[in-house]
Amino acid sequence: MHNIERSIVWICRHFNHEQILRLIAELVDILENKNPEFQPKDDFKEQHPNYREFSTNPLAPLDSAEIIKPKKT
Repeated sequence: MHNIERSIVWICRHFNHEQILRLIAELVDILENKNPEFQPKDDFKEQHPNYREFSTNPLAPLDSAEIIKPKKT
């Protein structure tokens, strides 16, 4: 939480009242998914980087009648 407080102090030192209001409006748009160009960091993906990332084996199961060899490219 300390980093957020330091960020707020930094913003207040570098921007005037009007600029801070515009910044807040832009952040609200990002949180409401109105600005697809920017997306907040996804904590779930950072904690579980391999979730739903899988691949299937191109070879047939060992008990099948024919073993399919991978194509050379």
